[in-house]
Amino acid sequence: MVDPTSVSFKRDLSEWRIALVAWRLLILQAADPVVGAGMHEHSTYRAHPWRRIEHTLGSGRRLFYADADALRREVARLNRAHKRISGTMPDGQAYDARDAATRVWVLLTLFECVAAMRRLGGDGYDADQLELVYAEFREAIAAFELPEEELPKTAADLPGYFARYAAEKLEFTEAARYLLDDILHEAPRPRRLWFLGDAGWRVTRSLVARLLRELTVADLPPAVRERFGLVRTRRGALLSVLLHRGAGIVVPRLPERLRYRAPEEQAPPRRLRPQRRDARGSRVDRFFREVLDQTGDGVITVHDLRAMAHNVCWQLELDEAAEARVYAAFDGWWEQLRVAMDADGNGEVSREEFVAGTLAGCDRDDAYLEQGLLPALRAVFTAADTDGSGFLEFDEYRAVFGGPRVHPAELSHGFRQLDTDGDGRITVEEFVGGFTEFFTARADSTSGAQLLGRP
Repeated sequence: MVDPTSVSFKRDLSEWRIALVAWRLLILQAADPVVGAGMHEHSTYRAHPWRRIEHTLGSGRRLFYADADALRREVARLNRAHKRISGTMPDGQAYDARDAATRVWVLLTLFECVAAMRRLGGDGYDADQLELVYAEFREAIAAFELPEEELPKTAADLPGYFARYAAEKLEFTEAARYLLDDILHEAPRPRRLWFLGDAGWRVTRSLVARLLRELTVADLPPAVRERFGLVRTRRGALLSVLLHRGAGIVVPRLPERLRYRAPEEQAPPRRLRPQRRDARGSRVDRFFREVLDQTGDGVITVHDLRAMAHNVCWQLELDEAAEARVYAAFDGWWEQLRVAMDADGNGEVSREEFVAGTLAGCDRDDAYLEQGLLPALRAVFTAADTDGSGFLEFDEYRAVFGGPRVHPAELSHGFRQLDTDGDGRITVEEFVGGFTEFFTARADSTSGAQLLGRP
């Protein structure tokens, strides 16, 4: 028997083979009706599925690797983010992401998936080890101050909890169904797979979608499969055994630098396309697709702008007042777009309406961008300027625009486009001016034209 003291939940959470149960984790979370409704109305998972996984696993790692102060900040950030996620479910019931039972479910699925990773890999926790890692897990999530009656007291209580929750609460929500059946057939190419190209990715994702569905269904708890009417096929069962057992043999024997994910991963360089001219309309169209349309449904609503605000705030350790200023600025930007472009009053702006409206607005009024976009950008600048110097140093710029999916060369290029005087720091005038050029410069030779990468 393995020494119980040799196990660690946070160490197992950072093993690379966690990727094998990552989709399973999302399905279990999205099957909660509150989570499913919140994802449908507020999440960007359709357009940015990889970011959703990254945020889920990244937040989990911060919760279990942080010191007490950093843990407190992460919990506060999650609380602020979820405070804004509420609405009405398809059955007419109100939902709120701060619901205690839902929050407990989301956290426990993270624990359950790590335990499943070990079990499926053939090196599962024994009873003593399971109690130890569950105690470690509960110590970390104590910072959420969840009601004690909602949390299973011991690891031995977990099977009963999951069976009851599956039977009484879980539904095959639209978000869960979409994650399982459709999203990978539409998902954009991850940057680390840049070498496949668009055609190669279309072929690859079709194969991956079929295999991942088979694997995920095979790995879901039996009670959940039964609840959703899903069938575990022989092919899926065989795939599960081969992948999990293979990873369970290979990964634990790797050197630690290869066995565990580093705190800050960096993607390989993205292959750059040949230089070509990019007209103003094409840039605005690209901005809509790559930046504004956070939900990937071809239109923008208030939820897209709030998702952008959320992603800015997510990268920074802001207090509640600072976050409120960022959200207020993005709400103001949406109000301008709604009034100017939402002709039928349905709360949506299409890509065609945005491109035409932006070009017409800029041509008609030199101060057009000042009515929405530029105040939002100044709010981002102020939030990122953590030392209050009035400048963005590269580290501050990276905190907002960087991340494990952005290659350092691209990040440095964007910084240089804004740092027009080359002094190694960006003023608010340079910051706002660069984005103004992006929308107004008719030639692609200006620095601001390259803020989304080299054309």
